[in-house]
Amino acid sequence: MAGIYVHIPFCKKRCTYCDFHFSTTFSTYREKLIQAICRELSLRSSELTNVPIQSLYFGGGTPSLLTAEELRSIVHSARLNYQLLEHAEITFEVNPEDANVDNLKAWKDVGINRLSIGLQSFQASDLSWMNRSHSTDEGEMAVRMAQEQGFDNISIDLIYGLPDLSNEQWLHHLERALQLNVQHISAYCLTIESKTALEHFVNNGKLKRPTEDQQGEQFDLLVRTLKQAGFEQYEISNFAKDQKYARHNSSYWNFTSYVGVGPSAHSFNGNQRRWNIANNSKYYQQVGKDDDWFEEETLSPTEKWNEFFLTGLRTKWGVLNENIEDLGGMTADEHKLLTTYVETGFIFEEVDRLVLTEKGKLQADGIASAFFRLD
Repeated sequence: MAGIYVHIPFCKKRCTYCDFHFSTTFSTYREKLIQAICRELSLRSSELTNVPIQSLYFGGGTPSLLTAEELRSIVHSARLNYQLLEHAEITFEVNPEDANVDNLKAWKDVGINRLSIGLQSFQASDLSWMNRSHSTDEGEMAVRMAQEQGFDNISIDLIYGLPDLSNEQWLHHLERALQLNVQHISAYCLTIESKTALEHFVNNGKLKRPTEDQQGEQFDLLVRTLKQAGFEQYEISNFAKDQKYARHNSSYWNFTSYVGVGPSAHSFNGNQRRWNIANNSKYYQQVGKDDDWFEEETLSPTEKWNEFFLTGLRTKWGVLNENIEDLGGMTADEHKLLTTYVETGFIFEEVDRLVLTEKGKLQADGIASAFFRLD
Protein backbone atom coordinates (compact mmCIF):
# COMPACT_ATOMS: atom_id res chain seq x y z
CA MET A 1 0.00 0.00 0.00
CA ALA A 2 1.07 3.58 -0.62
CA GLY A 3 -0.30 7.11 -0.79
CA ILE A 4 -0.16 10.24 -2.92
CA TYR A 5 0.04 13.79 -1.57
CA VAL A 6 -0.79 16.78 -3.80
CA HIS A 7 0.32 20.22 -2.61
CA ILE A 8 -1.80 23.11 -3.86
CA PRO A 9 0.18 26.30 -3.10
CA PHE A 10 -2.70 28.78 -3.51
CA CYS A 11 -4.18 30.95 -0.74
CA LYS A 12 -6.47 33.98 -0.73
CA LYS A 13 -4.41 35.55 2.03
CA ARG A 14 -1.74 34.70 4.58
CA CYS A 15 -2.73 33.37 8.00
CA THR A 16 -0.59 34.94 10.69
CA TYR A 17 0.67 31.62 12.10
CA CYS A 18 1.38 29.79 8.83
CA ASP A 19 4.84 28.98 7.48
CA PHE A 20 3.77 26.47 4.79
CA HIS A 21 4.67 27.13 1.17
CA PHE A 22 1.97 29.04 -0.72
CA SER A 23 1.32 32.14 -2.79
CA THR A 24 -1.53 34.66 -2.75
CA THR A 25 -0.71 35.86 -6.29
CA PHE A 26 -1.09 32.97 -8.70
CA SER A 27 -3.69 33.93 -11.28
CA THR A 28 -1.17 34.40 -14.11
CA TYR A 29 0.33 30.90 -13.87
CA ARG A 30 -2.23 28.66 -12.14
CA GLU A 31 -2.97 26.72 -15.36
CA LYS A 32 0.74 26.03 -15.89
CA LEU A 33 1.13 24.87 -12.31
CA ILE A 34 -1.85 22.49 -12.51
CA GLN A 35 -0.40 21.06 -15.73
CA ALA A 36 2.97 20.62 -14.02
CA ILE A 37 1.36 18.72 -11.13
CA CYS A 38 -0.34 16.38 -13.60
CA ARG A 39 2.96 16.01 -15.45
CA GLU A 40 4.77 15.10 -12.23
CA LEU A 41 2.11 12.52 -11.38
CA SER A 42 2.77 10.88 -14.73
CA LEU A 43 6.57 11.11 -14.51
CA ARG A 44 6.74 9.49 -11.09
CA SER A 45 4.27 6.66 -11.58
CA SER A 46 7.15 4.19 -12.03
CA GLU A 47 8.04 4.70 -8.35
CA LEU A 48 4.81 2.94 -7.36
CA THR A 49 4.36 0.43 -10.20
CA ASN A 50 1.91 -2.32 -9.22
CA VAL A 51 1.53 -0.78 -5.75
CA PRO A 52 -2.07 -0.27 -4.59
CA ILE A 53 -2.75 3.37 -3.66
CA GLN A 54 -4.87 3.60 -0.51
CA SER A 55 -4.99 7.38 -0.16
CA LEU A 56 -4.91 10.58 -2.19
CA TYR A 57 -4.57 13.75 -0.13
CA PHE A 58 -4.96 17.35 -1.31
CA GLY A 59 -3.17 19.75 1.06
CA GLY A 60 -1.84 23.25 0.92
CA GLY A 61 -2.15 26.11 0.77
CA THR A 62 -5.87 25.99 0.06
CA PRO A 63 -6.98 23.13 -2.22
CA SER A 64 -10.59 24.34 -2.04
CA LEU A 65 -9.56 27.25 -4.30
CA LEU A 66 -9.25 24.79 -7.19
CA THR A 67 -11.94 24.95 -9.83
CA ALA A 68 -13.93 21.78 -10.46
CA GLU A 69 -12.11 21.32 -13.76
CA GLU A 70 -8.66 21.75 -12.19
CA LEU A 71 -9.48 19.25 -9.48
CA ARG A 72 -10.93 16.82 -12.01
CA SER A 73 -7.75 16.95 -14.12
CA ILE A 74 -5.51 16.12 -11.16
CA VAL A 75 -7.72 13.25 -9.95
CA HIS A 76 -7.90 11.91 -13.51
CA SER A 77 -4.09 11.98 -13.77
CA ALA A 78 -3.79 10.12 -10.47
CA ARG A 79 -6.28 7.45 -11.55
CA LEU A 80 -4.67 7.15 -14.98
CA ASN A 81 -1.12 6.67 -13.71
CA TYR A 82 -1.57 4.79 -10.42
CA GLN A 83 -3.54 1.85 -9.07
CA LEU A 84 -5.93 3.87 -6.95
CA LEU A 85 -8.04 1.44 -4.94
CA GLU A 86 -11.79 1.52 -5.49
CA HIS A 87 -12.38 2.61 -1.91
CA ALA A 88 -9.26 4.74 -1.54
CA GLU A 89 -9.45 7.61 0.92
CA ILE A 90 -9.45 10.88 -1.05
CA THR A 91 -9.07 13.81 1.33
CA PHE A 92 -9.59 17.46 0.44
CA GLU A 93 -8.53 20.33 2.72
CA VAL A 94 -11.22 23.00 2.77
CA ASN A 95 -11.48 26.56 4.01
CA PRO A 96 -15.02 27.10 5.35
CA GLU A 97 -15.81 30.05 3.08
CA ASP A 98 -15.32 27.81 0.02
CA ALA A 99 -17.81 25.16 1.17
CA ASN A 100 -20.88 26.22 -0.78
CA VAL A 101 -23.41 23.77 -2.20
CA ASP A 102 -22.07 23.91 -5.77
CA ASN A 103 -18.49 23.25 -4.67
CA LEU A 104 -19.50 20.44 -2.32
CA LYS A 105 -21.42 18.71 -5.11
CA ALA A 106 -18.47 19.11 -7.49
CA TRP A 107 -16.02 17.70 -4.94
CA LYS A 108 -18.24 14.72 -4.28
CA ASP A 109 -18.78 14.17 -7.99
CA VAL A 110 -15.03 13.96 -8.65
CA GLY A 111 -14.57 11.35 -5.92
CA ILE A 112 -13.63 13.29 -2.80
CA ASN A 113 -14.86 11.18 0.14
CA ARG A 114 -13.18 12.86 3.10
CA LEU A 115 -13.07 16.57 3.98
CA SER A 116 -10.65 18.29 6.33
CA ILE A 117 -12.22 21.63 7.24
CA GLY A 118 -10.02 24.29 8.86
CA LEU A 119 -12.21 25.83 11.55
CA GLN A 120 -9.27 26.61 13.91
CA SER A 121 -11.36 28.48 16.51
CA PHE A 122 -14.94 29.25 17.53
CA GLN A 123 -14.00 32.71 18.77
CA ALA A 124 -14.30 35.70 16.42
CA SER A 125 -11.36 37.57 17.96
CA ASP A 126 -9.08 34.57 17.34
CA LEU A 127 -10.13 34.31 13.70
CA SER A 128 -9.45 38.04 13.35
CA TRP A 129 -5.83 38.02 14.53
CA MET A 130 -5.26 34.76 12.66
CA ASN A 131 -6.34 36.62 9.50
CA ARG A 132 -8.83 33.88 8.62
CA SER A 133 -11.48 34.64 6.01
CA HIS A 134 -14.43 32.89 7.64
CA SER A 135 -16.62 33.68 10.63
CA THR A 136 -17.48 31.22 13.39
CA ASP A 137 -20.97 30.81 11.94
CA GLU A 138 -19.56 30.15 8.48
CA GLY A 139 -17.31 27.46 9.94
CA GLU A 140 -20.21 25.58 11.48
CA MET A 141 -22.34 26.12 8.37
CA ALA A 142 -19.60 24.57 6.20
CA VAL A 143 -19.72 21.36 8.23
CA ARG A 144 -23.53 21.24 8.20
CA MET A 145 -23.70 21.79 4.43
CA ALA A 146 -21.09 19.07 3.82
CA GLN A 147 -23.14 16.65 5.88
CA GLU A 148 -26.28 17.58 3.97
CA GLN A 149 -24.46 16.79 0.72
CA GLY A 150 -23.67 13.29 1.96
CA PHE A 151 -20.11 13.63 3.28
CA ASP A 152 -19.88 11.17 6.18
CA ASN A 153 -16.14 11.35 6.85
CA ILE A 154 -15.36 14.89 8.00
CA SER A 155 -12.41 16.13 10.03
CA ILE A 156 -12.11 19.58 11.57
CA ASP A 157 -8.96 21.40 12.66
CA LEU A 158 -8.73 23.27 15.96
CA ILE A 159 -5.88 25.14 17.63
CA TYR A 160 -5.31 25.42 21.39
CA GLY A 161 -2.71 27.25 23.44
CA LEU A 162 -3.79 30.51 21.79
CA PRO A 163 -2.93 33.92 23.24
CA ASP A 164 -5.44 34.84 25.97
CA LEU A 165 -7.43 31.60 25.50
CA SER A 166 -8.72 30.48 28.90
CA ASN A 167 -9.42 26.86 29.78
CA GLU A 168 -13.11 27.71 29.98
CA GLN A 169 -13.09 29.14 26.47
CA TRP A 170 -11.20 26.11 25.16
CA LEU A 171 -13.76 23.78 26.72
CA HIS A 172 -16.49 25.82 25.03
CA HIS A 173 -14.69 25.36 21.69
CA LEU A 174 -14.58 21.60 22.25
CA GLU A 175 -18.25 21.47 23.16
CA ARG A 176 -19.19 23.33 19.99
CA ALA A 177 -17.00 20.98 17.96
CA LEU A 178 -18.72 17.94 19.46
CA GLN A 179 -22.13 19.37 18.58
CA LEU A 180 -21.13 19.16 14.91
CA ASN A 181 -21.05 15.34 15.05
CA VAL A 182 -17.92 14.97 12.92
CA GLN A 183 -15.94 11.74 12.69
CA HIS A 184 -12.46 13.20 13.26
CA ILE A 185 -10.86 16.11 15.11
CA SER A 186 -7.27 17.31 14.69
CA ALA A 187 -6.24 19.66 17.49
CA TYR A 188 -2.83 21.31 17.44
CA CYS A 189 -1.01 23.39 19.99
CA LEU A 190 -0.14 26.79 18.55
CA THR A 191 3.46 26.97 17.43
CA ILE A 192 5.01 30.39 16.90
CA GLU A 193 7.04 29.83 13.75
CA SER A 194 9.99 31.99 12.78
CA LYS A 195 9.40 34.87 10.36
CA THR A 196 5.60 34.69 10.60
CA ALA A 197 3.27 37.57 11.37
CA LEU A 198 2.39 35.81 14.61
CA GLU A 199 6.03 35.93 15.75
CA HIS A 200 6.03 39.66 14.98
CA PHE A 201 2.84 40.20 17.01
CA VAL A 202 4.29 38.33 19.99
CA ASN A 203 7.66 40.07 19.85
CA ASN A 204 5.94 43.47 19.75
CA GLY A 205 3.58 42.68 22.60
CA LYS A 206 0.44 42.72 20.47
CA LEU A 207 -0.27 39.12 21.45
CA LYS A 208 0.83 37.27 24.58
CA ARG A 209 2.68 33.99 24.33
CA PRO A 210 0.85 31.31 26.38
CA THR A 211 2.81 29.46 29.07
CA GLU A 212 3.73 25.78 28.81
CA ASP A 213 1.51 25.11 31.81
CA GLN A 214 -1.47 26.68 30.02
CA GLN A 215 -0.78 24.61 26.92
CA GLY A 216 -0.44 21.46 29.01
CA GLU A 217 -3.71 22.10 30.84
CA GLN A 218 -5.55 22.65 27.57
CA PHE A 219 -4.05 19.48 26.07
CA ASP A 220 -5.23 17.51 29.11
CA LEU A 221 -8.69 19.08 28.78
CA LEU A 222 -8.73 18.17 25.10
CA VAL A 223 -7.88 14.51 25.73
CA ARG A 224 -10.34 14.05 28.59
CA THR A 225 -13.23 15.83 26.85
CA LEU A 226 -12.91 13.97 23.56
CA LYS A 227 -12.39 10.61 25.27
CA GLN A 228 -15.62 11.11 27.23
CA ALA A 229 -17.37 11.85 23.93
CA GLY A 230 -16.23 8.56 22.40
CA PHE A 231 -13.20 9.73 20.44
CA GLU A 232 -10.03 7.65 20.37
CA GLN A 233 -6.71 9.47 20.54
CA TYR A 234 -4.79 7.46 17.96
CA GLU A 235 -2.06 10.09 17.55
CA ILE A 236 -1.07 12.90 19.89
CA SER A 237 -3.02 15.54 17.96
CA ASN A 238 -5.61 13.36 16.21
CA PHE A 239 -8.87 11.88 17.48
CA ALA A 240 -11.31 9.63 15.66
CA LYS A 241 -14.68 8.00 16.21
CA ASP A 242 -15.35 4.43 15.04
CA GLN A 243 -11.75 4.04 13.82
CA LYS A 244 -12.19 6.75 11.18
CA TYR A 245 -8.44 7.33 11.30
CA ALA A 246 -6.85 9.61 8.71
CA ARG A 247 -5.55 6.83 6.50
CA HIS A 248 -3.17 9.09 4.59
CA ASN A 249 -1.64 10.80 7.61
CA SER A 250 -1.30 7.44 9.34
CA SER A 251 0.97 6.38 6.48
CA TYR A 252 3.39 9.14 7.51
CA TRP A 253 3.49 7.92 11.10
CA ASN A 254 3.78 4.24 10.11
CA PHE A 255 6.48 4.75 7.46
CA THR A 256 4.32 3.75 4.50
CA SER A 257 5.65 4.91 1.13
CA TYR A 258 4.06 7.95 -0.50
CA VAL A 259 4.70 10.21 -3.47
CA GLY A 260 4.34 13.95 -2.93
CA VAL A 261 3.72 16.17 -5.96
CA GLY A 262 3.56 19.92 -6.32
CA PRO A 263 5.95 22.66 -5.13
CA SER A 264 7.51 21.91 -1.71
CA ALA A 265 5.85 18.46 -1.51
CA HIS A 266 7.76 15.67 0.27
CA SER A 267 7.99 11.98 -0.64
CA PHE A 268 9.23 8.84 1.14
CA ASN A 269 9.93 5.31 -0.12
CA GLY A 270 11.11 3.61 3.05
CA ASN A 271 14.77 4.51 2.64
CA GLN A 272 14.88 7.88 0.91
CA ARG A 273 13.17 11.21 1.40
CA ARG A 274 12.64 13.60 -1.45
CA TRP A 275 11.32 17.17 -1.51
CA ASN A 276 10.37 19.46 -4.35
CA ILE A 277 11.57 23.01 -4.75
CA ALA A 278 9.50 25.54 -2.78
CA ASN A 279 9.19 27.94 -5.70
CA ASN A 280 6.09 27.87 -7.88
CA SER A 281 7.54 29.29 -11.10
CA LYS A 282 10.71 27.20 -10.99
CA TYR A 283 8.61 24.14 -10.27
CA TYR A 284 6.28 24.42 -13.26
CA GLN A 285 9.10 25.50 -15.55
CA GLN A 286 11.46 22.64 -14.67
CA VAL A 287 9.32 19.56 -13.95
CA GLY A 288 10.38 16.89 -16.43
CA LYS A 289 13.17 18.94 -17.98
CA ASP A 290 15.96 18.33 -15.47
CA ASP A 291 16.55 17.32 -11.84
CA ASP A 292 16.89 20.82 -10.43
CA TRP A 293 13.32 20.93 -9.11
CA PHE A 294 13.85 18.44 -6.27
CA GLU A 295 16.39 17.16 -3.76
CA GLU A 296 16.66 13.80 -2.03
CA GLU A 297 18.55 12.06 0.73
CA THR A 298 19.02 8.50 1.92
CA LEU A 299 18.25 7.98 5.59
CA SER A 300 21.07 6.59 7.70
CA PRO A 301 20.36 3.88 10.30
CA THR A 302 20.60 6.58 12.98
CA GLU A 303 18.07 8.81 11.19
CA LYS A 304 15.68 5.88 10.81
CA TRP A 305 16.02 5.08 14.52
CA ASN A 306 15.28 8.66 15.53
CA GLU A 307 12.27 8.87 13.23
CA PHE A 308 10.84 5.60 14.54
CA PHE A 309 10.82 7.06 18.03
CA LEU A 310 9.79 10.59 17.03
CA THR A 311 6.74 9.52 15.04
CA GLY A 312 5.99 6.09 16.50
CA LEU A 313 5.63 7.21 20.09
CA ARG A 314 3.06 9.78 18.99
CA THR A 315 0.66 7.04 17.85
CA LYS A 316 -1.41 4.23 19.34
CA TRP A 317 0.75 1.82 17.31
CA GLY A 318 3.95 2.85 19.08
CA VAL A 319 7.46 1.75 18.17
CA LEU A 320 7.64 -1.85 16.95
CA ASN A 321 10.22 -4.16 18.52
CA GLU A 322 10.83 -5.45 15.00
CA ASN A 323 12.06 -2.04 13.88
CA ILE A 324 14.24 -1.70 16.95
CA GLU A 325 15.85 -5.10 16.34
CA ASP A 326 16.34 -4.39 12.62
CA LEU A 327 18.53 -1.45 13.65
CA GLY A 328 20.66 -3.45 16.06
CA GLY A 329 18.49 -3.41 19.16
CA MET A 330 18.86 -1.22 22.22
CA THR A 331 22.15 -0.53 23.93
CA ALA A 332 22.56 -1.10 27.66
CA ASP A 333 22.02 2.61 28.33
CA GLU A 334 18.87 2.65 26.18
CA HIS A 335 17.51 -0.38 28.04
CA LYS A 336 18.16 1.43 31.31
CA LEU A 337 16.35 4.52 30.01
CA LEU A 338 13.41 2.39 28.88
CA THR A 339 13.20 0.72 32.27
CA THR A 340 13.05 4.12 33.96
CA TYR A 341 10.20 5.29 31.72
CA VAL A 342 8.30 2.04 32.27
CA GLU A 343 8.72 2.15 36.06
CA THR A 344 7.62 5.79 36.23
CA GLY A 345 4.52 5.08 34.14
CA PHE A 346 5.40 6.93 30.94
CA ILE A 347 5.85 3.93 28.60
CA PHE A 348 3.98 0.64 28.45
CA GLU A 349 5.71 -2.43 27.01
CA GLU A 350 3.31 -4.47 24.92
CA VAL A 351 4.32 -7.86 23.52
CA ASP A 352 5.65 -6.46 20.26
CA ARG A 353 5.93 -2.70 20.76
CA LEU A 354 6.46 0.29 23.04
CA VAL A 355 3.58 2.74 23.50
CA LEU A 356 3.16 5.87 25.56
CA THR A 357 0.75 5.83 28.49
CA GLU A 358 -1.76 8.66 29.00
CA LYS A 359 0.78 10.23 31.33
CA GLY A 360 3.54 9.79 28.76
CA LYS A 361 1.60 11.51 25.98
CA LEU A 362 1.98 14.80 27.85
CA GLN A 363 5.74 14.57 27.30
CA ALA A 364 5.82 12.74 23.97
CA ASP A 365 8.47 14.84 22.23
CA GLY A 366 10.78 14.90 25.25
CA ILE A 367 10.56 11.14 25.74
CA ALA A 368 11.19 10.48 22.06
CA SER A 369 14.22 12.78 21.98
CA ALA A 370 15.68 10.99 25.00
CA PHE A 371 16.08 7.90 22.78
CA PHE A 372 17.66 9.81 19.87
CA ARG A 373 21.02 8.63 18.67
CA LEU A 374 23.85 10.73 17.24
CA ASP A 375 25.76 9.78 14.08
